[in-house]
Amino acid sequence: MKLRLIALSALLALGAAHVQAKTFKWSSASDIATWDIHSQNNALQNGIHAAVYESLVYYNSQTFKIEPMLATSWTQVSPTQLRVTLRSGVKFHDGSEFTADDAVFSLQRAMAPTSNFTPYTQGIDRVVKVDNRTIDIFTKAFNPVLLNQLTELRMMSKAWAEKNNSVAPKDIKTQDENFAHRNAMGTGPFMLREWQPDQRLVLVRNPNWWGTAPTNVTEIVYTPVSAVATRMAALLSGEVDFVLDPSPQDLPRIRSNANLKVLDGIENRTIFFGMDQHRDELVGSDVKGKNPLKDVRVRKALYQAIDANTISRVTMRGLGQPTGALVAPQVAGWTEGVHKRFPFDVEAARKLLADAGYPNGFEVDFACPNNRYINDEQICQAVTAMWARIGVRAKLRTMPLVTYFPMIQRHEASIYMLGWGVPTFDALYSLQSLVRTPGQGGDGNYNVGRYSNPKMDALIDQIKVEMDPAKRTALMTEALQLQNDDVAHIPLHNQVIPWAMKRNIEVVHRADNRIDWRLVKVN
Repeated sequence: MKLRLIALSALLALGAAHVQAKTFKWSSASDIATWDIHSQNNALQNGIHAAVYESLVYYNSQTFKIEPMLATSWTQVSPTQLRVTLRSGVKFHDGSEFTADDAVFSLQRAMAPTSNFTPYTQGIDRVVKVDNRTIDIFTKAFNPVLLNQLTELRMMSKAWAEKNNSVAPKDIKTQDENFAHRNAMGTGPFMLREWQPDQRLVLVRNPNWWGTAPTNVTEIVYTPVSAVATRMAALLSGEVDFVLDPSPQDLPRIRSNANLKVLDGIENRTIFFGMDQHRDELVGSDVKGKNPLKDVRVRKALYQAIDANTISRVTMRGLGQPTGALVAPQVAGWTEGVHKRFPFDVEAARKLLADAGYPNGFEVDFACPNNRYINDEQICQAVTAMWARIGVRAKLRTMPLVTYFPMIQRHEASIYMLGWGVPTFDALYSLQSLVRTPGQGGDGNYNVGRYSNPKMDALIDQIKVEMDPAKRTALMTEALQLQNDDVAHIPLHNQVIPWAMKRNIEVVHRADNRIDWRLVKVN
């Protein structure tokens, strides 16, 4: 109660005395994996972290244009030098001041070997403190999407990290923990009060936040619920106010309920399958001495055996737009040409397998999450049956997000599902992460099938430094088409995201499927 009174006092001080303080209770299928802001690049987690930790710039939720956050202005001093002016009067949750030392430390921490955020530091050479309120970001070459990248690089207190042995990000691939894994201390509008993994997360309003917002929410309670029927029952009974990932089959009932409502929007996320194209022999396969997934004919057979339209209509109930591209239409580099799928053709798929030397198919490991994407497990079950028609016996195993992502990053899956959003709205983010040969600086950090093509690498490296916008976009389209030709991955669909909530809830639907905590209202 004391925390609520403090937060209410803050609202009064901000001129919101007419607004009654409220608790916002919400749910989705999975929990976050960590509170370390540079450990795991996961969209749900990034959105929750944004309530507590802030970035230098952020996307406006109405226009998706970049706007100031902890930075107030920026100037391109030269093609490779961006000067950033920091906001004065910003305090961390412990009352200490946010300074240039914290900004330099945070960006360098995001570039660390154990960071999963190196795609967002792509091209950064070094970060230098100019004075207490100014930093310079030097890039290796001109980077036209540097500001877009900065939207996902949140700021941490250098002194807090040093005091609590959290200078380096937690390594997602290990069980080791640092203090920042279970604790948080940012500058954001909310503070972490409680986190019981897989059970309950509680945030409370920061009474000393530097900004102003129309929200009347002073407490956020998040309850991860893996069973979709239980999540929907909680909404219908009033136990929660908002469900991020409602079941498609329940949407008509929710839309017809006078006490509830649904907000829909196209997400900038593409769902696809990746394949191990690195091992000489697949683990758990009945093919010995070679890896069938290295053969483009096999990969194309798997692709053409999938009836994406049926998955969209039956499994997704319209919440997936079939695509042949690795990125969604909102992303620079996308065209109708790269969007076109190979046709669904079972006979053509069987012929491709036979031509590749597998007339009777083969056994293969197949891993999917069961609480990350819309109907992810059901999609994989449907695809398993489709592949069986061409003789491919996929041994499906599913698991929750928290264990799934570390597993695939350890290269322990032969075929795997992944959904990839594009926070920069620029195809380089996907191309560098997913199809560039794994290397330094974010190259191939989620290319867990370890696809490698020197021509693709050369295209991506050229995109990184190309200054002409038209040429750069054309290069991204060329790289996306090469991914299609090589069947480096098997695209399925772009997600259509519905949010279900009580009628008295006000939120702004975003293409990145995250809640803007500054704009939530409970009426």
